Amino acid sequence: MFEVNLVQKIVAWVPPVLFAITVHEVAHGWIAARLGDKTALMLGRLTLNPVKHVDPVGTILVPGLLMLMQSGFLFGWAKPVPITWQNLKHPKRDMALVAVAGPAANLLMALGWALVIRLGMLLGDNGLALVFMGTAGIFINTILMVLNLLPLPPLDGGRVMTGLLPGPLAWKFSRIEPYGFMILIALLVTGVLGNIMWPVISRVMSALGLVSGMSAKDFQQVLFALLGI
Repeated sequence: MFEVNLVQKIVAWVPPVLFAITVHEVAHGWIAARLGDKTALMLGRLTLNPVKHVDPVGTILVPGLLMLMQSGFLFGWAKPVPITWQNLKHPKRDMALVAVAGPAANLLMALGWALVIRLGMLLGDNGLALVFMGTAGIFINTILMVLNLLPLPPLDGGRVMTGLLPGPLAWKFSRIEPYGFMILIALLVTGVLGNIMWPVISRVMSALGLVSGMSAKDFQQVLFALLGI
């Protein structure tokens, strides 16, 4: 059983959470710029400087409270990167591509953190901090990827769905967006969200655990220690 104190938890969680949220947003802006919309670039949002992306509530308060509450569920958000859809060459298709870029970035980061764990294991006791950080990185990026792929506006999956649906249906579907956050909270409180997400999250993390070289048992023990459960 791993014992992790508060300082170790903070060190393990803060870099992965900041990277997961900021790179997710930068990915949206970078793809938008490639497809014709330079809004994020002109506003200085295509940077990995977390200060440019931090939302006091979504990036600091919510993840911090969830960690202190030992809820076993951790997520957050950054200030959305501004996208001017009128500037895109093919707005309907390109908005879907811009949306999927965020979860794709989280998947790549999760793979990167799996390699960090592998490096930490090679270093033995000197690499324990890397193992902790890599485990946290896999967890938070997997959650953000799966959560954002849910077909619910304003999540990325909802925007992808809007891009895939034919015109009239896409317009009707997009009208859910003002109520999307309330629907998400209701799904979370009732446990439906967990029932939908956890089977997918577990499978993705199992696959990433194989990449890391850590046994499933050790990965679970480290994760539970970091979550305080």
